[in-house]
Amino acid sequence: MGEKTSFQLGVMGALFLSVASSVSIVICNKALMSNLGFPFATTLTSWHLMVTFVTLHVALKFNLFENKHGYEDCDSLWYLKWHFHWLSQSQPCRNVNFSLLILLLGVGIASITDLQLNFVGTILSLLAILTTCVGQILTDTIQKRLHISSTQLLYQSAPFQAGILFVTGPLVDQFLTNKNVFAHNYSNLVLGFILLSCLIAVSVNFSTFLVIGKTSPVTYQVLGHLKTCLVLGFGYTLLHDPFTLRNIVGILVAIVGMGLYSYFCTHETKKKQPGDHSSNLQVKEKDTSTPLLGGKDDYQDKENHESKKLSKDLLV
Repeated sequence: MGEKTSFQLGVMGALFLSVASSVSIVICNKALMSNLGFPFATTLTSWHLMVTFVTLHVALKFNLFENKHGYEDCDSLWYLKWHFHWLSQSQPCRNVNFSLLILLLGVGIASITDLQLNFVGTILSLLAILTTCVGQILTDTIQKRLHISSTQLLYQSAPFQAGILFVTGPLVDQFLTNKNVFAHNYSNLVLGFILLSCLIAVSVNFSTFLVIGKTSPVTYQVLGHLKTCLVLGFGYTLLHDPFTLRNIVGILVAIVGMGLYSYFCTHETKKKQPGDHSSNLQVKEKDTSTPLLGGKDDYQDKENHESKKLSKDLLV
């Protein structure tokens, strides 16, 4: 029971950290872009990732976690196979799909104010959906199958993402806004909000990997819709955004969908765990969660056994 309680508290802490940091950064970025006129979102994201990597590098120097090697040999084809394997194994039941439909309906009612389709926007939206799905599925798969903590995976991936966005970000922002990020007038207030946004982003990036590793990509998406409802509420309270009856109805419908999703997921989990529920849960905890201070040698034997098993399954 102690391990079960500890695991549940860890999940609740990760969810709370994700919600709090995500809502905070959205409010901060909205003030930065809407009120202070800084529209360069892609370049700002690259700065987020660079600050995240620097922060983790400092934490590594203070031995707050251990960098883990040995999984770089897995090529992209291996990851791609496990992307399709995850899709084949992850098929929510009808009730869960129904709850997700209600949730999406509520979020749509609350957040969609004006729908205008154009070619560029459609292409960017489809690319965003595709890359987000693949990225979150791989984040979940890599952590659970290779026994890598969220900190270790984020430390390995952040510099590559930051480097790519640092090069392409100004070009993308130039294309989308017709403005040059380097020619912008950086006042002290703008710099202050940029720094605040980068600091909050460290928590956002860390909590994202943590939540996906401890739960699932679908649960993280449901959590994201909760963040949307909270952002709408805080936007009305703090930034005096317009708020109508339609927004209120949409948020209430979304909350009902979230409640149904939690209920049906809990019910399905109990159905899939016959017999000794506590022992099965403890086995699941050991397989799906790794400590922040995860070392390289702690899981070496388990990794070798798991890698052989994965290779055999993929060949079949």
